[in-house]
Amino acid sequence: MERFSVYEAIAAMAAVTLICRCAGYMIFSHITPPLVVRRAMAHLPGCIFAAYVIPALVAGPPQNWAGAATTMVVMAKSRNLGLSIAMGVISIFVFDYFLIKDI
Repeated sequence: MERFSVYEAIAAMAAVTLICRCAGYMIFSHITPPLVVRRAMAHLPGCIFAAYVIPALVAGPPQNWAGAATTMVVMAKSRNLGLSIAMGVISIFVFDYFLIKDI
C-alpha cells in the first residue's frame, strides 16, 4: 500500500471536516435542540478558544503575553476582530525581533 502524500492527507482532513459540518447543519435544521443544549453550544466556542490559548500563554515566552494583551486592548477599543488579531500578531513580531533579545 502506498503512503499518502501530504496533499492527500490535507484533502482527506478537509473532506472529513466538511462532512462533519454539513451533517451538523442538516441535523440541526430538522430538529430543535433543548434549551440546555442551546445554552451550552452558545458558550462552546469561547471554551474551545480558551483551551487553545491559555496553555500557549502559560508555556510560551513573554512575546505571547504581549500579543495577547495587545489583542485584548485593541479589541476592547475598536471592537474589530480582524484588526485586533492583526495587531496582536504584529506586536509579537515587534517584541520578538526588536525588543526582546536572547530569551
